[in-house]
Amino acid sequence: MSKLISNNFKKILIGLAILAIFINPIAGANNNWTMFQENVEHTGFIDEAGDFVSNLWMHGMNNPILSSPAIQDKIIYVISQNGLLEAVNMENGNKNWEYQLNGTVTASPVVKGDNLFVGTIVNNNKGYMYNYNVENEKLSWKFETSKPIESTATVTNDTLYFGADNGKVYALDAKDGSKLWEKEIGGKVKSSPTYVNGTLYIGSTNGVIFALNGNDGTQIWNYTTGDQVVASPSYGDNKVYIGSLDGTFYSLNGNDGTLVWKYDLGNKVNSSASLDLRNNNLYVGSDSGNLTCLDTRDGTFKWAYKTGGDVRSTPAIYDDKVVFGSNDGTQYILNKYTGNPKLAYNPGTYLFNSPITSSSVVYGETIFFAGNDGYLYSLDGDKLNTPISVFIYYTIIVLIAILAVIIALVVFIRRRE
Repeated sequence: MSKLISNNFKKILIGLAILAIFINPIAGANNNWTMFQENVEHTGFIDEAGDFVSNLWMHGMNNPILSSPAIQDKIIYVISQNGLLEAVNMENGNKNWEYQLNGTVTASPVVKGDNLFVGTIVNNNKGYMYNYNVENEKLSWKFETSKPIESTATVTNDTLYFGADNGKVYALDAKDGSKLWEKEIGGKVKSSPTYVNGTLYIGSTNGVIFALNGNDGTQIWNYTTGDQVVASPSYGDNKVYIGSLDGTFYSLNGNDGTLVWKYDLGNKVNSSASLDLRNNNLYVGSDSGNLTCLDTRDGTFKWAYKTGGDVRSTPAIYDDKVVFGSNDGTQYILNKYTGNPKLAYNPGTYLFNSPITSSSVVYGETIFFAGNDGYLYSLDGDKLNTPISVFIYYTIIVLIAILAVIIALVVFIRRRE
């Protein structure tokens, strides 16, 4: 009897071990990054896998990076302005593979399963939407538009939605790239669509925010602002949150587009907002140089943090922190409740500053961001540790050169005396 119990116990242990093997890689993993900043709240955050090892590193691409990265299964996908797509190991910063897209890129990649989607700008007179298979490293299809694509796509239910500079919003079959419908809304559609319960929310440079039927593109409602809308709408509690270049931030009813509240941020709003719905907080940047926190319910001002440049990136949220980049070349981590600074990391060491317009993404407590300096950075968001920037060495060389010149001048002057 004891032998039988022992055998059954061994079988149970083996079964549990096998189950653990299958469960462990799945826990904390997310196979999809299907829209700008990962979700409709634009938090730019996903949980990390249990066996992920965080490290500090920087990865150079030799060209400015304007789009924001996408994360999937310990791989971060990043695209430089000249269209070079790279898959980078998030643990060590090593490149797994690369693919050269046709044209320049300002839109951000999105990933669903093995498929990565991104639009390009080709000679400023047309665009391509690409579907690249990240598993077999081959192009699946590409779709041509009559004007550039600067809008980051959204993919849901095997339908791909995006806008183009010809004023049109497109819906494609994500599997083969065939067009399902197109809807002309005017202006240039640089805003990235947000899809919620069959409705597509998107803005245009004609200053109008639209709600479209996701099935056929018919208009549900529209709301007119005072200037261009290039930001992407965030969504929560049946409200659409979006800013305009008129300097105003708007909260609209998701059903009918009526104004819930608005707040004057004092300067152009290129940044898309991120939402912390649990705490009723909204974070958005502006060309006033501020990251501002508003109450999602009524637009009440909570706090603002002043940087040294325009804030055009979208902040990411994790733990009790909010992280974002500024055109002053600095990556900031603030307390999300108070706005008090926790870290200010300037990889250009001020002498070699480059704007940071790409939005940060967070995997667990590891922060990834890219800059116009052409580098992708990995930071420890828990211990607030940063990699040693290559620009520190450049700065040291410059200082040594300046010191050498000063010494030479002093020697020359003394000899003349």
